[in-house]
Amino acid sequence: MEQHLTKIFMSRILLGFFLTLSGFGFLREVESLGINYGQVANNLPAPEKVLELLRSLKVTKARIYDTNPQVLSAFANSNVEIIVTVENDMLATLMDPNQSLQWVSTRIRPFFPATRITGIAVGNEVFTGDDNTLVTYLVPAMVSIHAALVRLGLDQYIHVSTPNSLAVLQESFPPSAGSFRPELNVIMLQFLQFLAATKGPFWINAYPYFAYKDSPNKIPIDYVLFNPNSGMVDPNTKLHYDNMLYAQVDAVIIAMAKMGFGGVEVRVSETGWPSRGDATEIGANLQNAAIYNHNLMRRQYLNEGTPLRPSMKLEIYVFALFNEDMKPGPTSERNYGLFQPDGTMAYNVGLTALSTTSSSSSSTSSASISLTSNSTKVKESGYSRLLCSIFLYLVGFQVYMRRHW
Repeated sequence: MEQHLTKIFMSRILLGFFLTLSGFGFLREVESLGINYGQVANNLPAPEKVLELLRSLKVTKARIYDTNPQVLSAFANSNVEIIVTVENDMLATLMDPNQSLQWVSTRIRPFFPATRITGIAVGNEVFTGDDNTLVTYLVPAMVSIHAALVRLGLDQYIHVSTPNSLAVLQESFPPSAGSFRPELNVIMLQFLQFLAATKGPFWINAYPYFAYKDSPNKIPIDYVLFNPNSGMVDPNTKLHYDNMLYAQVDAVIIAMAKMGFGGVEVRVSETGWPSRGDATEIGANLQNAAIYNHNLMRRQYLNEGTPLRPSMKLEIYVFALFNEDMKPGPTSERNYGLFQPDGTMAYNVGLTALSTTSSSSSSTSSASISLTSNSTKVKESGYSRLLCSIFLYLVGFQVYMRRHW
């Protein structure tokens, strides 16, 4: 009987130990973390290899910027959830319900449910783009696409939304001042009504890097990199913010609440930091990119919410999986990737590369990148809690053994 009880107790100790590990992301995927899989490059690995990479990283959410059938086929029967994208130039066509039905029938239905398509991003940053006519097409296209999903019985599995630039906000600081640009109020109301009716999320592309680049002498680098810092207190809500990303997200939440839609969930469709940039792109370097993404992922492992919604996990998609050599614009645009096209790490944020054969990867290994800023070190509070929990379990086990042996 004594030995039987001992075995039961030991099994509970071990179970608790492994649950503790799983709670810190060592044995399970992080449900709220995804990654953007862009393909504006001529040297990327095949989609099958990309799936292997995502599996090795235990990443179970990805977003692509089209409905590439090769990607959707390759990701079939995997545990990776996919958000697909309707290109901006398709919006005018997809306002037509018949065209939307045909699009969903040919681009989505043949792959679902083998491929876990969970969302359709209709356009990208349409509200703040140069083509004002696209703005008038957006909501009608979303309505038609959703109607097609309903008709095909897919609406309960696939949500419809659109990623927005943070430039949709007129004010974002402090977060309690969050408000949308006045010229967008009419169309934004229609958009928010659609999200509320369909229970879709408000997607935001939020890049603290841009704010820092524009005002490096006014914005503390530790505040944008998630490093320990004094932060700021919103004078109206009295909420404390220790990083800019959460403040930006809460500004969007408050802007929606001011329009009567405080219940709509906000998700970050893109955020990241470039590892290289032009001379004028202040802060775009390997060190800051490694720190930002490392700290961001550490927070995701802890399933954090924002100060305004602390109990709601903030879903975030990191930009991007690969450096994309064919993207136009400044140097930074081609250097947001966590990985090089050959599968080696662009820099080490604690992830495992698909291949470590490239000699170039050694220059960006964990030995050559110190995840600190100029003024502070990153606190690994999650790991401290992990070690403390393990210690308590072992102490409990030792006490039991002393009493019964």
